[in-house]
Amino acid sequence: MRVLVTEDDENLRIAVETSLRGAGFAVDVAADLPQADEALSVNAYDCAVFDRMLPAGDSLGYIEARRRYGWPVPVLFLTARDTVADRIAGLASGDDYLVKPFAMAELIVRVRSLCRRVGSPPTPVLRRGDLELDIGRHEARRGGVPLSLTAKEFAVLERLMAADGAPVRRAELESAGWDELIAPASNVLAVVVAQLRHKLGPPPLVHTVRGTGYVLR
Repeated sequence: MRVLVTEDDENLRIAVETSLRGAGFAVDVAADLPQADEALSVNAYDCAVFDRMLPAGDSLGYIEARRRYGWPVPVLFLTARDTVADRIAGLASGDDYLVKPFAMAELIVRVRSLCRRVGSPPTPVLRRGDLELDIGRHEARRGGVPLSLTAKEFAVLERLMAADGAPVRRAELESAGWDELIAPASNVLAVVVAQLRHKLGPPPLVHTVRGTGYVLR
């Protein structure tokens, strides 16, 4: 799951970025609305986190303008403004509203919930043969045996299972598990897939589709 964080307070921006990365999210950051605009023009996100008050003004108007053109990405607003009127305005334009100061654990739960609103509601438990992926609990099992997966391995496996036997492009898998810091020529995805194959055990489930990416069958 990929998230854009737009926050002008550097310390808070770093803290949010670090916490979300630690929870397994791919995170891009912006310090103001022009940087956010640039990131949104080239990347697809499952959720966006915006500070209400930024150097260019209130991000509420920015989000409202995007909504008028059908922009569907769920938004979590961060703000020190906690009046009822402020909360109502924020919720009317975004999808969630978190008042500063806040606990990072709560931020992670809210972002994870918003990410899952994109598109059709996800199946809480994905099953392919004897492989089972519990998305809500973040657990995986094969043949009833629990699998110890890293956040990246889980993200790649989730995208492969959700494809229901269709090949998934490398770029899509990288977008699911990593952010723009990943090098285009990096072999990180191949390493994660190799680790995933080892943990899944025989018979093999993840197969290479030459020139495309990978498929689970």
